[in-house]
Amino acid sequence: MIVLTDVSRTYPGGVAALDSVSLEVRHGELVAIVGPSGSGKSTMLNVVGTLDRPSAGRVEIDGHDVSKLSDNQLSALRATTIGFVFQHFHLAAKVTALDNVADGLIYTGLPPAERRRRAGTALRRVGLGHRVDHEPHELSGGERQRVAIARAVAGDPPLLLADEPTGALDSVSGAGVMDLLHELNGSGTTIVIITHDREIAAGLPRQVSMRDGRIVSDSGSEPGAERRGRGEEGGGRCVREPVESEVA
Repeated sequence: MIVLTDVSRTYPGGVAALDSVSLEVRHGELVAIVGPSGSGKSTMLNVVGTLDRPSAGRVEIDGHDVSKLSDNQLSALRATTIGFVFQHFHLAAKVTALDNVADGLIYTGLPPAERRRRAGTALRRVGLGHRVDHEPHELSGGERQRVAIARAVAGDPPLLLADEPTGALDSVSGAGVMDLLHELNGSGTTIVIITHDREIAAGLPRQVSMRDGRIVSDSGSEPGAERRGRGEEGGGRCVREPVESEVA
């Protein structure tokens, strides 16, 4: 699903946020990218999510070489392949949960009625079928994060990137969100969780630790380490050949 080969990202002033990072995440894995502030994990998310291009190296997402895609093709790839969940939800105020989720499908080209149908299905999937007509201010923090997750998975993307998904939640709500992410992974979605919380990371099958823009440890690459992602077990989504028309 994700292949990074000697990827670097240097910002003006010579700040190296990523320094020759190589990483492979297989279809169906559940992975934590963990590290302190300034370790490069958020830049990693931006590069993997094709929100930022690397300064050097190669990035492949679901078989697509990102360097060969135009900006429009990258937008299409994000719309069909990648779902994003952020710490602070990013829900539109005074807009119902249903429409917040449906609006996330605008760039898929689906007609409005189909977007709303899929939004309703996604909200039921995350246990919020009874809250579709509620606006963000009428929802708890945990419920707002569930709406954000529903928005991310409404288009059934094979890859979900979650940036500190429990960072703005109390422990009970955070645990509920993590349970939901485990359930989504169990249905075959590849999930990468960016976090500074080592307790959360320890509860995931694979932990990749970062510091100073480099990977310093990876439980999935240690000799004899068991990769418990469904892609290793033969479950989840199948690896397929890239279809150029999908990002044309």
